[in-house]
Amino acid sequence: MMIINNDSEQYQKPLRGAWLTVGLLFVIGFLNYLDRIMITTMRGSIVDAIPMTDAQFGLLTSLFLWVYGLLSPYAGFLADRFSRSKVIIVSLFVWSAVTWLTAHAQNFEQLLATRALMGISEACYIPAALALIADYHRGATRSLAMGIHNGGIMIGQSMGFLGGWLAENHHWTYAFTIFGIFGVMYAIFMFFTLKDAPRTKAPVPAKQHNEEKISFLNGIKALFKRRSFVLLVAFWGLLGVVGWMILGWLPTYYQEHFNLSQTMAGVYATWYVHPLSLVGVLLGGFLADRWHRSNRYARMLLPAIGLLIAAPAAYMAGSTDVLFLAIGGFMIYAVTRTFTDTNLMPILCMIADDKYRATGYGILNMFACLVGGLSIYAGGVLRDASVNTQVLFKTGAITMVVCAALLFIIKARYARSTTSLK
Repeated sequence: MMIINNDSEQYQKPLRGAWLTVGLLFVIGFLNYLDRIMITTMRGSIVDAIPMTDAQFGLLTSLFLWVYGLLSPYAGFLADRFSRSKVIIVSLFVWSAVTWLTAHAQNFEQLLATRALMGISEACYIPAALALIADYHRGATRSLAMGIHNGGIMIGQSMGFLGGWLAENHHWTYAFTIFGIFGVMYAIFMFFTLKDAPRTKAPVPAKQHNEEKISFLNGIKALFKRRSFVLLVAFWGLLGVVGWMILGWLPTYYQEHFNLSQTMAGVYATWYVHPLSLVGVLLGGFLADRWHRSNRYARMLLPAIGLLIAAPAAYMAGSTDVLFLAIGGFMIYAVTRTFTDTNLMPILCMIADDKYRATGYGILNMFACLVGGLSIYAGGVLRDASVNTQVLFKTGAITMVVCAALLFIIKARYARSTTSLK
């Protein structure tokens, strides 16, 4: 009897237009993160124009994160239920229009409303985009395609300083106006260019004709009844804690542990993160695809190996009294930790029902956002209790080992499930 699983895609070539689709989505991914993050780099200019407290300014980002995270599962379902490309185009058009609208806010309440609207519209993008890439790249190019798209996201994050620069040299509304208009125009261009992947025609067994209707609740049930998906949710949530903990407290660690100025601590904590993370997602995608040709578990094993390299590197970096050893350790962490980012959707494709790929990623996104916010708060509570930042990093290293173990468990369960179908 044949093995009925996603391994049938192992040697398939990408469909026609697959790399063009990745290129088009690369630009949208760039805008997705640039539009959301640039407000954080122009605090002084915004507060001068619209007086607000620090708590209110923080709420602008917090509200976006809460709305974005909570709506991600249903936003993902929309991409499973309807055309993925249309969901992407509408999402881009709406959040770009909201970006433009942000420039016309006259008070804090209006500014807060635009952040909520941006959270709603941007939540629809990532699950739909990654599911569309998975539809086009069904074989040995899937991880690299995901890595290239994630590279666009990382470049968008790293270019957030453009908001502050434009605000300082022109006006705080300038960046929102420019990128909002560009996004709307690009959405119109996408309407004529971005297409769903062609569906493969295959005979439908008689027993599948009465298959249950695709619905949000059925999707939630179908996903969570698979223990491997529950383990993947736990894995991604724990890894989110590690990511937010390290990035959030790294400048403080450098400043306090090595007696650096605030400026130099910020430089040492950030200058290499995005460039090396970009290297990590591309390298992780390339290596996973190459290994996948001979090992169907490669996309689960490579991220686990990456975490087992990142964990001791972060532990050493958080323990040493030598500045350059600390920098070197966190540089290794920045590269190998991101092997997971480029392989998360490919792993999801292996263990989840094809009909609910985007819904599943939306659930993972929600947990990452909620846990990330909680971890930042928890880190602050621990700091108030005089807990050393070294303890936070050592805890993060141990957590990465736990995450690697979860991936090995998921791999073992997947191996048993596919073997039982022989």
